[in-house]
Amino acid sequence: MILYGKAVADAMNGKLAEDASALAEKGVVPTLAIVRVGERDDDIAYERGAVKRCESVGIQVERFLLPLDAAEDEILAVIDRINGDVRIHGCLLFRPLPKGIDETKVCNALSPEKDIDGISELSLAGVFSGSGKGYPPCTAQACIELLKHYGIELSGKDAVVVGRSLVIGKPVAMMLLAENATVTTCHSKTPELAAKCRKADVLIVAAGRAGLIGNEGIGPNTTVIDVGINVDGDGRLCGDVDSADAELAASYSPVPGGVGSVTTSVLCSHVIDAAWKSLARGSGKPEV
Repeated sequence: MILYGKAVADAMNGKLAEDASALAEKGVVPTLAIVRVGERDDDIAYERGAVKRCESVGIQVERFLLPLDAAEDEILAVIDRINGDVRIHGCLLFRPLPKGIDETKVCNALSPEKDIDGISELSLAGVFSGSGKGYPPCTAQACIELLKHYGIELSGKDAVVVGRSLVIGKPVAMMLLAENATVTTCHSKTPELAAKCRKADVLIVAAGRAGLIGNEGIGPNTTVIDVGINVDGDGRLCGDVDSADAELAASYSPVPGGVGSVTTSVLCSHVIDAAWKSLARGSGKPEV
């Protein structure tokens, strides 16, 4: 079975549009701030897709575009402005930031209530503690949404995560634990990596190395979620799992067309959730 992301995104988008409409009836327009420093092609491409998805479900977008040579204080001033603007419910900050900028300082300056992509230490602490405060990184949650949509059982299953970044690897491992999976975290330097992967019921690969996992690492009963985005020698997009070998799995998500298709819908869901919570705080009612 091929786990296409479009079906997941379509299912999410209908509910998101309904929620955005319900907010509009209460006088609230869910709004996302996008902060981009410089003109990286990959940032612009993702921004274009995010804006299109937001507009399709009723989310307003405000862009804050800074030059590549922007000073750290300028970026912090933009973050401070977003924190103080009650009309803005979430912020997407493109990273990596240019050299010379303290990225950790900038990320932690963002209010946790508006950190809809889980970039601050407080948001990640919420993911690791299971407190429910803050939002997980969108791509990490997209993996879970994809699995749930296709009815892939997680409770009691053996899950292997290849990758240990704070963007995907570590948070998705914690989210799998929250679903009662037994999780093993591996990486490119793990001994006998293929053998460990082959035993997994669910394998999530997010190491950023094209073709890292081949047929020796894929079991016939394994569900493979490929999060890698790489470019092969022919200039085509490819994942961390060899595309031909991925077909040996019981089910797998393709690259492109898998997790990436779901990520922007998760982003939108966080913005709308943040808007509901902002409305609740403003009315003095408990957060929903």
